[in-house]
Amino acid sequence: MRRSVARTLANVTLLAASLGVLAAWAYFGFYQLEPGQAAVILRFGEYVRTESDPGLRWHLPPPIEDHEVVNVASIDKEEFGTRGAGADSPTAAAERAEASMQTSDNNIVHVGFVVQYRIKDAFASRYRVADPREILRDAAQSAVRGVVGRHSIDGVLSSERGAVEAESEELLQEALDHYESGLEVIGIELQDVSPPPDVRSAFDDVLAAIQDRNRAVNEAEGYANEVLPTARAQAIEAVESARGYRDAKIAEASGEAARFRAIAAEYARAPDVVRTRLFLETMEQVLPDVRTVIVEPGTAVMPYLPLDPLRAAEGAR
Repeated sequence: MRRSVARTLANVTLLAASLGVLAAWAYFGFYQLEPGQAAVILRFGEYVRTESDPGLRWHLPPPIEDHEVVNVASIDKEEFGTRGAGADSPTAAAERAEASMQTSDNNIVHVGFVVQYRIKDAFASRYRVADPREILRDAAQSAVRGVVGRHSIDGVLSSERGAVEAESEELLQEALDHYESGLEVIGIELQDVSPPPDVRSAFDDVLAAIQDRNRAVNEAEGYANEVLPTARAQAIEAVESARGYRDAKIAEASGEAARFRAIAAEYARAPDVVRTRLFLETMEQVLPDVRTVIVEPGTAVMPYLPLDPLRAAEGAR
């Protein structure tokens, strides 16, 4: 009996110890993910999946499965030719060489820029390439140099900076996707774009002249935008006035023609009556504007009776 109880206790102890060891081993499979983090799960060194939901997570404990946490939310940046080292330091010389680029018109321009990026694929950024940062720097310089080489120096310095940034960003993203780097370009911003120091003053004069030209063009366009609508309105008003005058004259002439035809038809039926009526109507129109003077025959001094003022006075009363 004692041997049976001892055996049972030994078995229970062994089972409890086994369960404890198993629980302790399983504990190593738990891990915590914060917002903006992703975990790459590997099983015996082979990629299985990527977990990105924040919270307490679990996978098979090591050495069966293992994980590596990657921050995929933070935005990092790389600077090119803008780090501001001392003028005589080796770093400054490297920066000048890094920023010196050739344009399409065979001029040299110094282009300092910043690339903002983030990790979009945790597994690719960790295991597809050995050094994502160096890949990004090399690809960014290649992309910006290629785009600057397709533009003139005047465009890079002033009017085409936005196009250079957009084209460089697109070209860089294509290169990073081709390399399976797992990186996403947020933007490329040109920081310091300037001609070489030896000719900087001449280029400053050119840029000042371009700005003066643009200002004059803008002023001329503003004046044109102010004057042209007024001129168009006046032209439309003149055209509409002419059309109204034309329509009025046509209507008046048509009415007179119709009146003449009506009178001619009546005259053909009763000439004497129409002739007398026309004479009387004409006199009614003519006589009110004629000054009337009555002269008595046989007098040496011509008496004058001003009838028109008397009529006007009579009408006023």
